Amino acid sequence: MRPLGSLVPRPVLDHLDLVGEPVADALRSWPRADEVGVVEIDPELADTAAMSEAYGVPLEVSANCVVVAGVRAGDERVAACVVRADTRADVNNLVRRTLDVRKASFLAMDRAVEESAMAYGGITPVGLPSRWRLLVDSRCVDLEVAVVGSGVRGSKLLLAGAALADLPGAEVVEGLGRA
Repeated sequence: MRPLGSLVPRPVLDHLDLVGEPVADALRSWPRADEVGVVEIDPELADTAAMSEAYGVPLEVSANCVVVAGVRAGDERVAACVVRADTRADVNNLVRRTLDVRKASFLAMDRAVEESAMAYGGITPVGLPSRWRLLVDSRCVDLEVAVVGSGVRGSKLLLAGAALADLPGAEVVEGLGRA
């Protein structure tokens, strides 16, 4: 994998110590893991806008993973939504309809962190709890290289956008991210 901005990725399978534990576990068994790179970053710059500016990475190649939940007939439905950083997840319309819930809202930060076993600001679509749905915006899939979290704040994963569609349980959704 080639450099992106000032980020020079290394093969993640050789550097699993740089990612969160559930991410490392998932990568060990994912057939496309050998295509994934990892870069160390300053944890204070983990938020997308700060990381993009500091490392010269275009905002449109970063993908954010937000966790949303809603309830239907007493059944809580949770989904991780992956959208390009220059868009926002359409929580009130498309996500709500996709989850088939009356109202969808962001999962409380402490719950998202606890249930994913990932750091706030580092939650990634790789290694999510199997009971969560994984919704990926089709524009993310079209990216040559996508920058996503790594489960911790001190690194990022770089992978082909098409690989996001191959993550276990991934559902590609047209229009999930809105400008």
